[in-house]
Amino acid sequence: MTTPFKVSICLPTCNRPELIVKCIDSCLAQTHANIEIVIGDDSNDNRTQRLMAAQYQHDPRIRYARNEPPLGQARNVASLFARASGDKILLIHDDDYLVDDGVERLVSLWDRHPDLEVAFADQYEVDQAGHVDRAVSDRLNADFHRTKNTEGRQKLPGQTGLIQMFPNNGWLANADLVKRISYKELYGTCCDFVFGVELCLAARQVYYLKEYVSYCRKTDVSISASTRGSTSAASVSAYAFVTSLTLDPQLEPARTLALRRIVPIVVSVYSKNRAPLKGLEIALGHLFAYNYGFSVRLYYHLLLISRSMFGLVSR
Repeated sequence: MTTPFKVSICLPTCNRPELIVKCIDSCLAQTHANIEIVIGDDSNDNRTQRLMAAQYQHDPRIRYARNEPPLGQARNVASLFARASGDKILLIHDDDYLVDDGVERLVSLWDRHPDLEVAFADQYEVDQAGHVDRAVSDRLNADFHRTKNTEGRQKLPGQTGLIQMFPNNGWLANADLVKRISYKELYGTCCDFVFGVELCLAARQVYYLKEYVSYCRKTDVSISASTRGSTSAASVSAYAFVTSLTLDPQLEPARTLALRRIVPIVVSVYSKNRAPLKGLEIALGHLFAYNYGFSVRLYYHLLLISRSMFGLVSR
């Protein structure tokens, strides 16, 4: 039997009433009963507000607020953390949802490890038609180092955040730690990643559970999808953040691994947005991300940079 921790499920939403019902219903269905659902609505219309009044206004577990004017992604999430009254906080975005016993599985880890501060597990990937592909989900989690071999207490919690092993939602953590780290507006669409890194760097005990506890839906209306090809993409902010960090020497390999993932994306973004010299500078400054020239991707990006430079000259 799990300890009677109160869990605050923080749920930011923006203009997606057609998606949020499944998310809310999954929260209400949790087998861990001691919960509150704190919702921050950043929508620019009242569709979600009307939905909440029609379907959920009499449920005492739900604490809904519409932000007028909208706060933006980071400030909305930060406001949810500030409003949370639970011992633990779980974040779930409005286009995702939880396994019925997801909260219980995560909370139960504190029974075995009372000094635990942060816990997370696997996420199913759900396509736009609503189908879960287990094989795709398994590969996705493996790509982010969530494997059976890495289950358990993390020897280097900071590494867990840097290498993007830590998910952007579906995690559970001590409320005091979450409130202290919180989301920061200055990182734009990268605020999820930055929060995860800073949370893991600050935590003394982080646990990874090799079980599925949440569903991550792929949609065309996500923030990351709308900014992916521009210089406001999360990858650009992530690069600036990771390179600026002051880390213990034992975490430098994790920084290198993070940059191996991020650098090629950032170089591509700059070369496609008429900033070829910036892209070239980053590529040449991080050749390890291209296996020191033994990666076809490097030459493809150099071609993109050349075309971009030619386009600027010919204008």
